Parts: sequence; C-alpha cells; structure tokens
Amino acid sequence: MARIPDSFIQDLLNRVDIVDVVERYLPLKKGGQNYMACCPFHKEKSPSFTVSPNKQFYHCFGCGAHGSAVSFVMEYEGLTFPEAVAKLAESIGLQVPQEAGGGPETPRAEPGVFDALKAACDYYRQALKSAPSAINYLKGRGLDGKTAARFGLGYAPGGDDWQALKKVFPDYDWNKLLAEAGLVIDKEDTKRRYDRFRDRVMFPILNQRGAVIGFGGRVMGQGEPKYLNSPETPVFEKGRELYGLTQARAAIREVGRVLVVEGYMDVVMLAQHGVEYAVATLGTACTPEHVKKLLKLADDVVFCFDGDKAGRKAAWRALENSLEILADGKKLTFLFLPEEHDPDSYVREYGQGAFEAQVTQQAVPLAQFLLRELSAQVDMDSDEGRARLIHLAKPLLARVSAPAYALMLRKRLAEACGLALNELDGVLGGGGEARAAPAEYVAERGAEYMQDDGERQWQPSSEREYGARRSERGNWREGRGNWKEGRSDWKEGRGNWKDGRRERPLQPLPRPHAGSSDPLQRLLQLVLAAPMLAQSGEPLWQGWPAEQLVVQVLQHVRGLPAQAQSALVLEHWRDTVVFERLNAALADGERLFGRMEEAERAEEFAALLQTAGQVLARPTTLGRRAELEWRAAHGGLTEAEKQEYLALLAQRRG
Repeated sequence: MARIPDSFIQDLLNRVDIVDVVERYLPLKKGGQNYMACCPFHKEKSPSFTVSPNKQFYHCFGCGAHGSAVSFVMEYEGLTFPEAVAKLAESIGLQVPQEAGGGPETPRAEPGVFDALKAACDYYRQALKSAPSAINYLKGRGLDGKTAARFGLGYAPGGDDWQALKKVFPDYDWNKLLAEAGLVIDKEDTKRRYDRFRDRVMFPILNQRGAVIGFGGRVMGQGEPKYLNSPETPVFEKGRELYGLTQARAAIREVGRVLVVEGYMDVVMLAQHGVEYAVATLGTACTPEHVKKLLKLADDVVFCFDGDKAGRKAAWRALENSLEILADGKKLTFLFLPEEHDPDSYVREYGQGAFEAQVTQQAVPLAQFLLRELSAQVDMDSDEGRARLIHLAKPLLARVSAPAYALMLRKRLAEACGLALNELDGVLGGGGEARAAPAEYVAERGAEYMQDDGERQWQPSSEREYGARRSERGNWREGRGNWKEGRSDWKEGRGNWKDGRRERPLQPLPRPHAGSSDPLQRLLQLVLAAPMLAQSGEPLWQGWPAEQLVVQVLQHVRGLPAQAQSALVLEHWRDTVVFERLNAALADGERLFGRMEEAERAEEFAALLQTAGQVLARPTTLGRRAELEWRAAHGGLTEAEKQEYLALLAQRRG
C-alpha cells in the first residue's frame, strides 16, 4: 500500500505554522510566548488550550489533548492521517507524493465515483421539491423544511420510470461508475439496467469530509425493506460509517457526549428538537470499528435502543463489540425507551428536555447492563444459578482489557454471587494458586512486599489483620523472620530474610535531580520535549539494547536536522503501535520539563543518561526480575512492569 514519505511529512511540518493552522478554526490570544484559547475538544469556560509557536505543538491542560498541526486537523475535522496531510499540503501548494509500501493494495475508487454520487444527490434533492407525496410524508412525520435541507434529504422517483437517473447521466446505459457507486442494478439475465432506489425518501450518507458516499432510502407506505441502503462500494463500508456525524460533530464536541440510535429519522428528528449529538449505524449492528470511532469522538457514549426484544438484542451486540475496545476513563451506557416509542416518536411527544432527562438519568452503565442480562438467564436464588452466572460472565470478562474497568466488573460479579473478590478471582483464574500482590500495593510499598520464595506474600486487608494478631504469638511464617514483642526483624535498609539468611540490599543508582519512578521513561519524556538535547554531545546510548524505545528515539533524533521540533519527531512514529505511548510521553514531557531553563534541562538530560545506562546494565548480572525489584524499591513500577513482574513470578512457581 502506498504511503507518504517521512521526508515529505518533515518538510510539511517545517513549512506550516501551527498557530496559523489552529487560527483557521478558532481565535487565539497571545499569552507570553504561547497562544491561548478555550479548548475545541472539550467544554470549558476558562482557556486551558495552548499553542506553542516555538515547539509547533498544542496542548490542553484541561483534557490532555496535544499534538502537531497534523494531529490538530485530524482531531478537529475527524480526518485520517493521509487526509489531514493532504489538506495541509494543499493549503501551502504542495502535492503529496506516494511511495510503495509493504502492505496489500486497498481498493480505490475510480475518479468520478464521488462526482456520480454528488450528481445523484443533487438530483434527488431537486426531485423532492416536485414530489407532493414525499413532502406530505415528511410533514406528516413532523419534519420541517430547514431540517430537511440541513441533512440534504431528497426523493428518488418511482412509478413507471425505472431509469429516472437517465435525466442526470446521458451515458446511463453503459456508465460503469453508476454500478460501482451502487446507484443502479444490472440484471444479468435480461441485460437491463434500472435504478436501485425508486419511490423512496433519500437520506444521503456523508464521510468525514462531507462528501456523499452512499444513500439510505425509506419507503413512504407499506413495503419491504423499509430502509434500503447502498451496497458496499470502494467508497462506502457500512461497518465503518455513521449517519449524521458531519452534522453532529460540533455538538458532540460541545456536549462531550455522542448518542447512538438505530434509524435515520431518529437522528434527523432529534436534531430538529435540539438533541444534535446523535448519530446512527447504517442498518447494521454496532461494529468494533463503530465503537472505536465513537470513543474517539467523546468520552461518554450512549447507545439508545427500542425497548423491545430486537432493541435489546442490538444493545447486546453493541456491548460485546465494545468490551475489548473500552478504555478506563470512557463511559458507555445503554438507554431503553418504552416499547411503544423510538427516539423519533419520544422526542416529538415529550420534547428535548424529557428526552435528555432519559439520557442522563435512565441510561444503564455497561457493567450493570451486562450483569442484568446474564442474571436474567439463571436462577440467582440457587448456588447452581450463581455458578452458571460466573460461567456465562467469564469469557466476557476475559475480553475486557481496561484494568480498572475489569476490576470493577469482577467486584460487581462477586457481590452478585455473594463471594469475596479473591474467591471469584480464584474461580476465574483456575483457583488454588497463591495470589500476587495487587500492582498498586506493590508500587506503594516497593520491593519489601514483592512476592518471592523467601519473602512475604500479599494478603487482603482482613487476612493481614489476622496475620498481625498471629504475630503477637510468635513465629509469623517458618523461615521468614522471627517476630518478637509484636515487632519484626525486618527493618528498612537492613535487608531481606531468605532461607534464614539476610540478603544485602542492592546499592542505589545515582538519581537525577528531579525524582522519577523510571529513568528510562523520564529520559524518553525529556528527549521528546527537547529533541535538541540529543543532537549534541557524546551519544552515550550507543551500545544500549536496540529494542528499547528510548534508544530508537534517541537514534532517530540524532539523525534529524539541527533544532528539530517535537512534532517532527513524533510524526515519524505515526501509524505504529508505539505512537500513542510516545504521544502521551511527549505530553508528560511538556508538563515536567516545559518550564525548565535550557541549562537545567541539559543537566537533567546528562543525569538521566547516566542513570538509565546503569539501569540497563543491571539486568545482565541480576536478571530482569531483580531489576524490577530494585525499581519497585526505588521509585515504583509502571503498570506494564508490574504485570511483567507478576508474570515472571508465575513462571518461577510453575
């Protein structure tokens, strides 16, 4: 698959000014060396959104949004990376080159497909003006002309004319683009062509750039199917697109919430009544791609379904497709309207206020909905029924990757089954094995509480209290230190007991001036925030393990032109698995080092290079487990390192 060369992206970022780019979308006010504004990505009254002309970088201290000029255009307009690059390049008169990549070629539309769809859309809109039956139908549904125009509604003529689009396309009978765009159907047996959409109210479907990519057509009376959608085409994939997103984007950003409904008319009528942050799936169940897009749009996603059996089935499909994508800090809820209503009829009968009260007060959180649906399938009054509930929930819980959310789900399930959390974890994980200390407990207490063959094993609070009472009676655990008069021989700085012998503690490494839980991560944050530090002096990282991300970043920065900016460094890793990690590290680096003087940053960089080098040298003699123990005792572990340490312990026990 063709890709945009890195050299072009670097040249583009060097030529555009992020201040000019952002000012095309919102007014900026000078504040010291930077520019300020109210953040366009979340609702706020006081400006916390800053744009740095020196670093060519934006950052919001309220919601954490940050990035380069390319990132801003992507987030603000909802564009893909290539689309944002093309838009910026066009603004300064550059042509985007392409270079061959290693991936498979993706299907591309022939030039003219978008033009064909646009021409058909214009025709349908004009046809609506002279179609009394369609106008009366829309008026009967309560739709006004202003809303119909905003969403570009039209009418596909029917009756005896099976080739109405001939009025638009003189080459109708042989134009291949019409078939490729899904506008016509070719009958192979009769070799005859006719319009796909006939005698239907037409809802144009737009992509994120506002171009027509397909249609949904609704019958006005009795008939099947009630809704007819465009087929899959090179420009239209139902499992990825959302109806009404172009019109709803500004409201979603303003409210911080996106409402997902089932039908086109639901979106249109909600917007007419002031609920402008609604979108709809296109006649399909909510797919994982839909969920990914929704969670990028807002932190609060509400799925709104009819209260009947079909609505609950659709809601369950949405839940299943959300489990692996759900992230901590995101909120997914499910709203079920009374069975006699859909969003369209409810908002028309009760108004905006009543509908939004349903959204904010009656929507059920994902965890509650999951357990409620599963509990309805079993007898919760019997042990067998509760065991069955755990059996049903286990594969679903295993798909949740968000650690905090997974913990809360397990706690809810444990409470529902009348179990302690550790008992449930034993069942879910196979049971019978010694449990490792919770990662947050390890991080707080350091290596003293790291589980090992000759060290303490973590216990829940109630068990720790019981152990403390036992300690008053003498030995706590055989071979693990003697307790005298309620006190242990274990004292900080005097070593650990193992097999009756006291081990000497590891000698601490030199520390940089500012405290850090991980010198490698801190070094990564600093070099991303101030790349020029790595462009001068001796490259002390030569010889460090090449698989370390910080080494790769240092090497890349070393090869860039002098005074390379942070945004330029970051864009090199766009569309890679480490991009989000680097993006977050850059934001942390800006927060930690952004206000330091240049000399202070250089001193910090030198100290971190020394410390990081010694940390990377330790595993060759002590092993990875010992390194993690040392880090836990001298600052703490990252979440990934905590999980890695626990996995190493499990391997050792096995």
